[in-house]
Amino acid sequence: MKITMVLDVVCAHSYIAYTRLARVLRRHREGGGTAELEFRPFQLAPDAPDEPEPLLDALREAFGPGALESARRIAQAAAREGLDLRYERAVGANTFHAHRLIAQAAAQGRAEEMVERLFRAHFTDGLYLGDPEVLARLAEEAGVTVSEGGEAELRQELESVRALGVRAVPVFEFEGGPTLTGEQSEEAFTAALRAA
Repeated sequence: MKITMVLDVVCAHSYIAYTRLARVLRRHREGGGTAELEFRPFQLAPDAPDEPEPLLDALREAFGPGALESARRIAQAAAREGLDLRYERAVGANTFHAHRLIAQAAAQGRAEEMVERLFRAHFTDGLYLGDPEVLARLAEEAGVTVSEGGEAELRQELESVRALGVRAVPVFEFEGGPTLTGEQSEEAFTAALRAA
């Protein structure tokens, strides 16, 4: 069975939902089930500069002063999932090359490990995902060999996702089953897995 997740690695809702889905998939696989998780790219801020900017400043700029309270609430919700979202350390980034790294990881059977490491690098470690050296180090940690190329294919894939009408993430498509959007519960993922 194939599950497709559309995500951005600087999206807290994607991180929380991915964490819940990963738990469901771990139980499913431990019980003898099989499931392939495929990732499709989406950029929340495709025009983000190629320079680091404190994430809270970027959020305040984009959404106004209420963004800080929203970030605090999201961090509290994430903590209940065992995640440590440190918005005060996080750095806004253009995620194009992070998505290229995920595609390379997928070709090597390491996409899930790479996605989790990128989420944690951004939200917990305060690492700048626009830095090629940072990405190379994270790839090594996830057991992924980095190579050149893939930019044209990634641009085409990003355009393909937008052409489907995706305007927000996360989105989950269960082959032969439902399509879910947003921060779904573990129960909802389990039900979708059964339906598929």
